[in-house]
Amino acid sequence: MAEAGEEGDGSYRLRCSIPGHELDVRGVTRYPLTAGEGFVSVSRDRSARLWGPDSPNRGFNELHRMTGHSNFVSCVCLIPPSETYPRGLIATGGNDHNICVFSLDNTKPLYVLKGHKNTVCSLSSGKFGTLLSGSWDTTGKVWLNEKCMMTLQGHTAAVWAVKILPEQGLMLTGSADKSIKLWKAGRCEKTFLGHEDCVRGLATLSNIEFLSCSNDASVRRWQITGECLQIYYGHTNYIYSICLFPDSQDFVTTAEDRSVRIWRKGECSQTIRLPAQSVWCSCILENGDIVIGASDGIIRVFTKCQDRTASPEEIQAFEDELSQATIDPKTGDLGDIKIEDLPGKDHLIEPGTKDGQTRLINVDGKVEAYQWNASEMRWMKIGDVVGSSGATQQTSGKVLYEGKEYDYVFTIDVNESGPSFKLPYNCSDDPWLVAHNFLQKNDLNPMFLDQVAKFIIDNTNAQTVTSTTTGFADPFTGEGRYIPERSATSGSSADPFTGGSRYVPGSTSQSNYSAAAADPFTGRNAYRSASAQTHNTYFPKKEPVTFDQANPAQILGKLKELNDSAPEEQRMPEEDLMRIEKLLHVVVNSSGEVATAQQLDTLWRVVNWPEEIVFPALDVLRLCIKNPMVNEMFCNDKEGSQFSSYLLKLMHPGGRQANQLLALRTLCNCFSYDPGTKLMMSQRDTLITKAIELKSVNNKNIHTALATLILNYAICLHKAGDLEGKAQCLSAISTGLEVVKDLEASFRLLVALGTLISDDENAVQLAKSLGVNSQIKKYMSVTEPAKVNECCRLLLNIL
Repeated sequence: MAEAGEEGDGSYRLRCSIPGHELDVRGVTRYPLTAGEGFVSVSRDRSARLWGPDSPNRGFNELHRMTGHSNFVSCVCLIPPSETYPRGLIATGGNDHNICVFSLDNTKPLYVLKGHKNTVCSLSSGKFGTLLSGSWDTTGKVWLNEKCMMTLQGHTAAVWAVKILPEQGLMLTGSADKSIKLWKAGRCEKTFLGHEDCVRGLATLSNIEFLSCSNDASVRRWQITGECLQIYYGHTNYIYSICLFPDSQDFVTTAEDRSVRIWRKGECSQTIRLPAQSVWCSCILENGDIVIGASDGIIRVFTKCQDRTASPEEIQAFEDELSQATIDPKTGDLGDIKIEDLPGKDHLIEPGTKDGQTRLINVDGKVEAYQWNASEMRWMKIGDVVGSSGATQQTSGKVLYEGKEYDYVFTIDVNESGPSFKLPYNCSDDPWLVAHNFLQKNDLNPMFLDQVAKFIIDNTNAQTVTSTTTGFADPFTGEGRYIPERSATSGSSADPFTGGSRYVPGSTSQSNYSAAAADPFTGRNAYRSASAQTHNTYFPKKEPVTFDQANPAQILGKLKELNDSAPEEQRMPEEDLMRIEKLLHVVVNSSGEVATAQQLDTLWRVVNWPEEIVFPALDVLRLCIKNPMVNEMFCNDKEGSQFSSYLLKLMHPGGRQANQLLALRTLCNCFSYDPGTKLMMSQRDTLITKAIELKSVNNKNIHTALATLILNYAICLHKAGDLEGKAQCLSAISTGLEVVKDLEASFRLLVALGTLISDDENAVQLAKSLGVNSQIKKYMSVTEPAKVNECCRLLLNIL
């Protein structure tokens, strides 16, 4: 720790800002060096970097860069030194589902741990080289000696946080299912309930106590027996990380409200704002300095030690950057925003009442936010509030207050010099009861009951959430209230098939089935120009997208041609070919006739032809699965497993592209009726995992079919509200956007993304954490087809 006399007033100030990473810094961890304190950072730029002190300067130098993940890196931890590795090892978890373990002798992984089925988002190390990982696949895994020793199964959503306790054999996992579980020897011993949203971070205080932080904006202190000892409130948005000071029970938290908060003896003693919206991660060095990683890709270190504090010029540059930031009112604790009622800059002459207090100022019709710095006794500008002029407009959504969601949170000033009080209100509440509880909680005179209740009624338009109010006033001072913003067809026929008449599965050039090249999203033959876009017609998509177009005569011609080369025991007699022809007629022409059991049995036999000749039979299957009777017969509970297993076998990356394409299209068409949809959803994990492997196949029609399958899953998941499924689907979208080059495939992935995140703030935050913003922006330059650019603009408005 810092020596006595070095700490000044005990407040943290900037030590240095460290550029280097190109994208968000998602994880940091301390790494002891012989030359002084060091740390490792990981980023969405797919790298991990070791930093050491830049003596005699106050900053840090990059000492070592490690790469090995094929997608962004989301977490990092240090595996303690051992006889084999006296300097320890560095473990990183990534969106590629892998854990890379590095030594400092090489920039590439010493070894890679494979086993998770989705993003590895949390890591913790223990004694004897034990490593615990958590993943979006809902499991934790325990690793030792490069092998998975056990899988912790029990959570129903992503495992965002893991921690190995000092007590041997005890482990903690925190999940998006809002629970924390205690494990011993792979068995769940206890489940801790209390958080009202995803659990994002864990920190161990002792063998018997630990801390947790959550998207509900609270920190909880727990006893290992299950009792919640204390709840800490201070942040106004998702809390992403929590870490302890060395040999102390004080801690640091980082959050989506642009702040780092330092907690002493259970109270928030200091708030540090950053010029970045998402403050993802933190670690504390042995000397007490705090390392912070954020969404702007900059690492910042803060210190109490005067000797390590940045120069006045560097601090001024940091404050200038902070003052130029833009603040979205819905993500911060900015109180009421009504420009005409805000005071001018002369209001900053009055001192603040506590560190971190915010004050809004009207400067020539624009709103500036200032924060009180108690140690320096001055107001510091922390940014310009964007969208403040529309703060009176009611939208749909929730705001967090003390870890709970409300339709409104009013800020009430009893008198100009007194403290402010928060009055949370839900439209389903009784205004009189809320007013009574508010006055009682804050020890205010009960004579104000009618006044406060009338204020609530007037300013919520008789409790109607969706109404728009034009005027409002604080019942005590006449000030305005803060209303939170809510968080609220395949193209060309270029497939490389072999032989004969060049029949191309799915070709639209000779189609006599379905509409002529109608866009499945806009229902029109031509793409609309950007100027024609008046509202969102793209997402959320409600009905599945299927592959309907076909030329039955060509399909049957190819089927008959290849029948002659089929093995003798599988060759179809003439009557069987006639049955297939009759079945295809029933399906394509919707003649009203019913498919017979004999026809379906014949179809199943022909789709089991050898892989090199089966593709026309698969095209028949692709069309027939859109018939309700065929859909029921192939996808029912009894036969469905065999049917999906057969298609999975055809989809292996080393297989024939014709079969891969038609298997994907068949899966897409399964969503046409309930039996197929039920089968697809029950097999979701396996089917998406296997399908996404086809991203490496260089065929744009396959990529379009893959994107369509993901889109159809997104449609079902949007209706079901399954966050675990959405996480898997979002990961597949992110992976797909990295590799597909065809604009139709990209467009369908963008529509899938929009469908998943529509009306779901959790999915929005999950998408942000995947870094889809930067992936979307690369399509903003696309002018034709116009729908790609239009879809991107709509997505970025949500994100």
